Amino acid sequence: MKKGLTNYGDAEFSLFLRKAFIKGMGYSDDALNRPIVGIADTSSGYNACHANVPDLIEAVKRGVMLAGALPVPFPTISIHESFAHPTSMFLRNLMSMDTEELLRAQPMDAAVLIGGCDKTVPAQLMGAASADIPSVQLVTGPMLTGSHRGERVGACTDCRRFWARYRAEEIDDQEIAEVNSSLVPGAGTCGVMGTASTMALVVEALGMMVPGGATAPAVSADRRRIAEDSGRIAAGLAGSALRPSSIMTPAAFRNALTVLHAIGGSTNAVVHLAAMAGRLGIPFDLGEFDKIGRDVPVLVDLKPSGSNYMTDLHDAGGLAPILRELGDLIDLDCMTITGRTLGEELGAAPDAWTQKIVARRAEPLYPQGGMAVLRGNLAPDGAIIKQSAATPDLLRHKGRAVVFRSLEDLAQRIDDPDLDVTADDVIVLQNAGPKGAPGMPEAGYIPIPRKLARQGVKDMVRISDARMSGTASGTIVLHVAPESAVGGPLALVEDGDEIELDVENRSLTLNVPEDVLTQRRETFTSPALPSARRGYKALFLERVLQADRGCDFDFLVEPAKDDET
Repeated sequence: MKKGLTNYGDAEFSLFLRKAFIKGMGYSDDALNRPIVGIADTSSGYNACHANVPDLIEAVKRGVMLAGALPVPFPTISIHESFAHPTSMFLRNLMSMDTEELLRAQPMDAAVLIGGCDKTVPAQLMGAASADIPSVQLVTGPMLTGSHRGERVGACTDCRRFWARYRAEEIDDQEIAEVNSSLVPGAGTCGVMGTASTMALVVEALGMMVPGGATAPAVSADRRRIAEDSGRIAAGLAGSALRPSSIMTPAAFRNALTVLHAIGGSTNAVVHLAAMAGRLGIPFDLGEFDKIGRDVPVLVDLKPSGSNYMTDLHDAGGLAPILRELGDLIDLDCMTITGRTLGEELGAAPDAWTQKIVARRAEPLYPQGGMAVLRGNLAPDGAIIKQSAATPDLLRHKGRAVVFRSLEDLAQRIDDPDLDVTADDVIVLQNAGPKGAPGMPEAGYIPIPRKLARQGVKDMVRISDARMSGTASGTIVLHVAPESAVGGPLALVEDGDEIELDVENRSLTLNVPEDVLTQRRETFTSPALPSARRGYKALFLERVLQADRGCDFDFLVEPAKDDET
């Protein structure tokens, strides 16, 4: 209770007043003299992914008290992907600041951070990294699968698959309404390898989560036991030197990036890990990420790169069989929140058993990592493609550009029957990046034009400075940096230009003569960027960084450490 006293100019009075008010909630002196574990409560009526948070808080409290400490829940911002305007990414940095300042402002010796839906976990760990208070990440866990006319379904790869079929008029209004009631059967995060599942696994690989804590279903007894264990470990961290900065090291981030490739994870995780590393002054190199992917195959057979669900991965053993198959590609000497190394925790995990979800490294689902980093005159600071979820025949492709200047332009024209577009063309979306949208929405999953969808076209090359849901698939180039709204080369693309994609050679090229591009640059007029007179939006537009730097705010990033690479 003595930590971070309110400043009244009299420290003893500050403590006296604090204890007087907290005693009004029924605490005894014995309770108040114990180490305090704060519990970040992200429950919200707008967040179905976090519907089980009240139950998890009770389990965390039990673990804290069994370890002899005092649990104190406190609320923070909660973000749900489908209920955040203009996009959840727009609010991630705000949630990180909220988490950071509340960790600092309130008396606690350690914290359990309960998150789940896409942007909540990175926001919490960005905040924890900056506050550098001993912390344990607890995720709400994936939802169970539903059933539609005898077919197993789940959010949200199947959401997109059925919606694409509906746009192509393969299913009618009645069936899409039935599907809508089956995709999310209960509490929890998307049950495929979307961003939530991806972040859970990479955070466990980082060492910031209870071993085995990434995959247990939201409604399971396992999830509550993991919550109890999180509380126990957090109580043990009180006063410890095991802070986020000592666990989230460069080697730990390399482990996380290795796992990201191996699970065929969400492209969003690249942006989030860059932001988390930036909070600790650890440089994030897209080239190194791509290099890792050359040696790391995709091992996990989950949608959208495969065909199964998170409950299947949990039944297969969760992260442990993935780490075992990766073998020497993982640094097992990295420390975890338990005080033991990743290798020690892996050795203590249950023995392996026969399963079909995690492939053998010698017989992978995909021979390289889930993602590739592209560069070229169209993306000088890099772009990302999820190659494991793309159409193989399109990974090397030349096509004519069909350009949409904004999200509004896309919405108005993509289904126009007179749109000049063929299946061999390359659809380009401009001004959908961090500043241009704003908030870098998940609009990179550009729908197939309706007239082509009706013809049976399932995939096309699509390029943008936006993001894409981890649950989506397709030959889609994302995170083009710099974004078009700030004058990046993507802004220079015009209808009819030839664009060449070559994933094997990691190139993205606008085949337009340099003198023509120079002339376009000289006559380029920046579009009317979003603006704001006041508030968070004004702050966001002024200080947000580009995708290759994690879309964090420039003033929140720690200077790079000279001895880190």
